[in-house]
Amino acid sequence: MSSIRENIQEIVKTLPAGVHLIAVSKTKPVEYIREAYEAGQRAFGENRPQELASKYPQLPSDIEWHMIGQLQEKNVKYIASFVKLIHSVDSLRLLQKIDREAVKNDRVIDCLLEFHIAAEESKSGLTLSEACDILGCDAFKALTHVRIVGVMGIATYTEDRDQIRKEFRELYRIFEQLKAEFFKQQESFKELSMGMSGDYRIAVEEGSTMVRIGSSIFGARVYK
Repeated sequence: MSSIRENIQEIVKTLPAGVHLIAVSKTKPVEYIREAYEAGQRAFGENRPQELASKYPQLPSDIEWHMIGQLQEKNVKYIASFVKLIHSVDSLRLLQKIDREAVKNDRVIDCLLEFHIAAEESKSGLTLSEACDILGCDAFKALTHVRIVGVMGIATYTEDRDQIRKEFRELYRIFEQLKAEFFKQQESFKELSMGMSGDYRIAVEEGSTMVRIGSSIFGARVYK
């Protein structure tokens, strides 16, 4: 059985320059994260704010923590002081809450807008028109401590590679349209978070700048 270090090394070999690996450590013990850290990995993704907040003080301070799961407004406070990037923003209300918590912590929090690109209704996320409504409204323009730096999406869980590719291509199209319409002058708007263990190679081919990989690094997920 391959070690965490070996798994990371094998994945990194497949990633072009400019594509960042987010090691998805949700449900994994601190010891696993430390092993990945010692292998050189610095960016980790969690999907439960309380779990993330409990791991944060136990691990090195130079880790970049990414919130990749659905985030309820009431839970923003647990991660606002240290989170590097929130991948799963899907409403103006959530952005407003993140902004308020960022003000309290005297920092600007980077966020990605999450889009619904999959055929599965269970997946969450914005439509392009919903995103445009948010980005064009006065309430969004009044926010001072959040920064939208790109988009995120999850493809359908399927063996149909053509469908997966089509969905990633759609997210890239959304990114390009938002860039042209709302972020033309902002170099910080550059991230496409798409691709997981089973489909990240397709995502990279379609323009991903961040891949979120868990099971291929840490093994099968452990549910609590």
